[in-house]
Amino acid sequence: MKRCPECRRDYYDDTLLYCLDDGNALLEGPATASSGDEPATAILHSTAAPGEAPTRVQRQLTEQTAILPTGTGDVVRRHRGVDKRLLFAPIALAVIVLGGIFGYRYITPAKQINSIAVMPLVNASGESDFEYLSDGMTETLINSLSQLPNIAVKGRGSVFRYKGSNTEPRQIGVDLGVQAVLSGRLLKRGDSVTLSLDLVDVSTGNQIWGDQYVRKLSDIVSLQREIAGDVSNKLKTKLSGADKENLAKTYTADPEAYQLYLQGLFQWNKRTGDSEVKSREFFQKAIEKDPKYALAYVGLATSYVISDRPAEYNLKAKSAALRALELDPSLGEAHNVLANVAFYYEWDFSRAETEFKKAIELSPNYPTAHHWYGESLAALGRFDESNGEYAKAAEFDPVSMAILTDQGMAFIYARQFDRAIEHFKKLLAIDPNYVRTHYYLATAYEAKGLFQEAIDARRKGFLLDGEDPARIESMSNRLFGAVKASGANGYWQTQMELSIERAKREGNSGDAIDLAINHANLGNSEKACELLEVEMKKKRVVFVFLKVDYIWEKIRSEACFADIVRRVGVPT
Repeated sequence: MKRCPECRRDYYDDTLLYCLDDGNALLEGPATASSGDEPATAILHSTAAPGEAPTRVQRQLTEQTAILPTGTGDVVRRHRGVDKRLLFAPIALAVIVLGGIFGYRYITPAKQINSIAVMPLVNASGESDFEYLSDGMTETLINSLSQLPNIAVKGRGSVFRYKGSNTEPRQIGVDLGVQAVLSGRLLKRGDSVTLSLDLVDVSTGNQIWGDQYVRKLSDIVSLQREIAGDVSNKLKTKLSGADKENLAKTYTADPEAYQLYLQGLFQWNKRTGDSEVKSREFFQKAIEKDPKYALAYVGLATSYVISDRPAEYNLKAKSAALRALELDPSLGEAHNVLANVAFYYEWDFSRAETEFKKAIELSPNYPTAHHWYGESLAALGRFDESNGEYAKAAEFDPVSMAILTDQGMAFIYARQFDRAIEHFKKLLAIDPNYVRTHYYLATAYEAKGLFQEAIDARRKGFLLDGEDPARIESMSNRLFGAVKASGANGYWQTQMELSIERAKREGNSGDAIDLAINHANLGNSEKACELLEVEMKKKRVVFVFLKVDYIWEKIRSEACFADIVRRVGVPT
């Protein structure tokens, strides 16, 4: 017999070494007890509260030891045999504990995951020609996972800021406000690809799930669907039949068409003049390979929707978007293009709003839909609603500089100049190399009459844009001198001179809108309106902002300007 020196419980199994209650090493029984100890049948360790009946105490103990006493003699008789179940108790306990630790650490997330960031896949091939494949698969995976209900998937603009960095998942979780990060490496060898993925809980750094996929390039379309399904399963997401169908969509079964589409996305996301042209070529080739490839039509439509585009681009964008919806009416992205064309080119503001709402209804997690709708609401002067849409866009793409800079412009339209300046300064702390932030900050400074600050901000933007440093320095010095000598009038007069000089250098007549702005700020309403009349026929994007843009403030009350605003038809 053995006894626990702490709780004084007796054990009749000589193979036990430790107390099952408190873990203390067991000592040999009666020899350690005093002569006044109670007999074995009376030693019943109780944890019951005072006043409870003895039978309650016995019942609690016997449940632990599997001894069901009916009397003293019976207890002694049963204890003298070896209860084999006790032999397995420590082993079972160890298995349960280790199994629990392993399951927590490697198999299931410690909590429900409601937000995730898909990091840019690393191109492990080391060949720049295949960068389109890793970037494109990242973007299509983001789009697929965005179909999951109750899971916030951060947009491309936010996650691609981390491309090429070694930022820890925990830091990404803090930056983007997500609970999990999916990262991976893509290796292409010959006609096969190897994709390694890891899903990490950012709060603990623990791996939720990891896997490796080895596929032929010809199977790359189905691979996208398979990965989305696996990630959904690991996140314990409950899917309806419609959800599963959306998650499984690949839009094309042709691997060549799919790769051409990815190349189109890769070029479009560079956002340069040359890359925009190349993107349209790739999207068109994808359509030629698979004429029913709805996403390729969406890509083509979006590639035509660029700032201040030619009129024919709007017609081509609209045609491609309508064809995409013929093939798949559920594409919110196509409705978003139609809304953009209706708002900025056709000036059909009511239909544009209907299309924006339809886009958001079909693709509620699509940040660009909220972004463009927010911008249109700002142009209409509905600033509270605009801020709400920008907030939703930022929820899905929290550090997208495109979204955040345009939100800052909405503050300028709302005459919240100080707020805009503070906003742009915060953005520059995040990314000091994003050109548009410097230009928009200069605009905010101009609105405040802070011309020296505006000159400096615009100078930084020009330099980042690749302009000749010597020429930009000379231009800045001229503006500084003009402001010092003549204030606001000197600033705008010199800006106009610089615009004319640039046009001559480039062999053209210059941008009529820039000249109109300069004339407006110099109080030359007749000349400003004359230039606007010519550009109005081209349906320039700037016209939908005439109602709210402060830049026209000096001529706003002039009859010619008021008539132009009326004919644009922006609702009052």
